[in-house]
This record gives sequence, C-alpha cells and structure tokens, in this order.
Amino acid sequence: MKLYDVYPLFDVNIVRGNGCKVWDANGTEYLDLYGGHAVISIGHCHPRYVEAVSRQVSTLGFYSNSVVNTLQSKLAETLGRISGYGDYSAFFINSGAEANENALKLSSFHNGRTRVISFSKAFHGRTSLAVEVTDNAKIIAPINANGHTTYIPLGDIEAVKAEIAKGDVTAVIIEGIQGVGGIRIPEVQFLRELQEVCNSTGTTLILDEIQSGCGRSGKFFAHQWAGIRPDIITVAKGIGNGFPIGCVLISPKFTPWAGQLGTTFGGNHLACAAAQAVLDVMDNEKLIDNANTVGAYLMQELSKIERIKEVRGRGLMIGIEFNEPIKDIRRRLLFEEHIFTGVSGTNVIRLLPPLSLTMQQAEEFITRLKRVLA
Repeated sequence: MKLYDVYPLFDVNIVRGNGCKVWDANGTEYLDLYGGHAVISIGHCHPRYVEAVSRQVSTLGFYSNSVVNTLQSKLAETLGRISGYGDYSAFFINSGAEANENALKLSSFHNGRTRVISFSKAFHGRTSLAVEVTDNAKIIAPINANGHTTYIPLGDIEAVKAEIAKGDVTAVIIEGIQGVGGIRIPEVQFLRELQEVCNSTGTTLILDEIQSGCGRSGKFFAHQWAGIRPDIITVAKGIGNGFPIGCVLISPKFTPWAGQLGTTFGGNHLACAAAQAVLDVMDNEKLIDNANTVGAYLMQELSKIERIKEVRGRGLMIGIEFNEPIKDIRRRLLFEEHIFTGVSGTNVIRLLPPLSLTMQQAEEFITRLKRVLA
C-alpha cells in the first residue's frame, strides 16, 4: 500500500528533535521556527514531557470515558488556573477541527439556530462543520457546502450586526489571530464590539485559539489582549506539544446533559499526561514571558530589513510579508541556511517556533535571513 498523495513535501526526513532544533536522517541540524504548524510549544523532547509521557504509557495509556479519569480533572484545573478561565468547563477531544465541531454543535444546541458568521481568510479545520466555516472553497466538498456560513470581511462590525439582526445566527467564530490567513490580528475595538453584539442577541461568540493560544501571542490566549471573555474557546496544537489533544472551554451559561457531546479517545490518560506536562513546563519556565520578549525582538529586527513589506504578529506568532513570492526565499532558508519556516499564501512567511526560542537563536535567524536576502 502507498500513501494517499495529498501533501506537498520537502525532501527532508526529520528523525530527531531537541528544544528548537531538529535533525534529519543525514545528521543535518535545522533551527525549527515553524514547530510543525505551531504544535511544538515547549520544545522538542523536553525532558519533563518525555518523562511524563513515558511514565504514563508504562502505567496506563488508555481507558474510555465510561470511568472516572482524575487526570482529566487535574488538567482542567491547571488549564483554568493558567488561562484565567477557572469558572469555565473543559471538554477534551483529539484535535482542533474536532474542538470547533463541538463548539458549533454546542452553540446550536444552546440557542436552536443554524447559521454561522465566519470571516474572510478564516481557517478552522477540515472536518464537516469546521471546513464549512473555513474560507477556502477549494477544500469544501459538495457534501460540506450546506449554506450554514456567511463570510464577512475581518473587522466589519456593521456587516456582522446586519447579519445577526436576521435572527438565525447561532454563532460567530473568529481566530484570536488568523494564522493560515496571513497572521491577521483582529482590532481590539472590533473584538469588544463583537462581544457586545453577541451578548445582546444571545449569539455564541467562539474564539478559535487553536494556533494563537497556549501562550503563543504573549498572553495565554490572543483574545486576552482585547480584554474580552468569549462564550466558547477552542484549543489544540500547542497544548499537546505533538500529542493529539484538543479542548473546548465552555462558559457557565451552557448546561450539559448526558450524551450531549462524546468522544472515544478524547481526554485519554496519555493525552492528559502530555498536556499536563506542557502546562507545567510553560508555567515553571515562564515561556509566555519568553514569547513576548523574543517575539518583540524579532519583530523589531525584521522591521529594519528593507526587502520586507510588513511584519505582523504578537509574541512568537509572526508574519513576514514581502512584495514578491517567497517560495525561493523559504527554499533557500531551508536548504542553504537549515531553517524551517511556514507560509501563508504566496508572499508571507510564518514564524511559529517553540515558545522556548532563545534570544541567541532569534539573532541567528536574523543573520541567516539577511544572508538569503542579500
């Protein structure tokens, strides 16, 4: 059997990682400034993470949600404390797309409505509802195109109000920072007005923090820069540091009932051990503060480079926009300078490194990027 060929791949076989560095099968060392799509939050193979996962899998890797799992309760308590959402409830699943599926389902259960407002260039996942609220017609199959979604330009509060006034909008879903869309940050005033209109109309405000959450923006959640508290928050990627786990953080206004949501693998013992280790390391090593400091340095230095059109982002979620396609720049960074980066569209390089990135490694990147651009 061969693999189903859907991924455009670089011809690099990564076999080992440590901190912010990875090595290929030939022993070549790379600086990882992409973290596998913002997944690696505390660094590759952090010793505390390795120890926690190894210990748990040697004890009990999995049992279903038909029995008590105290690891879930402990993880929910830690997540609530670190994020500032201790009064919310947690529902653990396996991925970001699954988190958004459950968030949208929960909203519709709550207010009985069926339409969703999403935004231009939004990305929320590839499963049924998640892909329908993603602004990319190419990946929405006919079976997913069910007319549930209205896309609005990011920041257009009057358009949002006009759609909500029609009375059938169950939820507004928005990323804390658009990732795939090019590192686009919603304006603070827009987010505050969005919360106001949702609260006044019984519309659920869902913050997708799958890529921008878990400390990446320099706060635990990117929306916290605006001082708002959405009804539902979705989390994945960085919370597991590579282990598949997601979470839906749910406001006290929602009332659960038996069977309302469910999952086979979500919140399993091994996943909880992995996520608990991630949050403990993030807290103990002050990685959110580090994301702020190192991210500010990177943005400052990148802004000085003439060939760069614009630098956008917060913390260690950074978009570098050029006036030209970046395909060759990114290729040379990888194969000549041995640095992994991400991409958005044709002209934007995305930086999503582990939150443990050091100032020295940031300086190293700036030096190598300048060499490529010279």
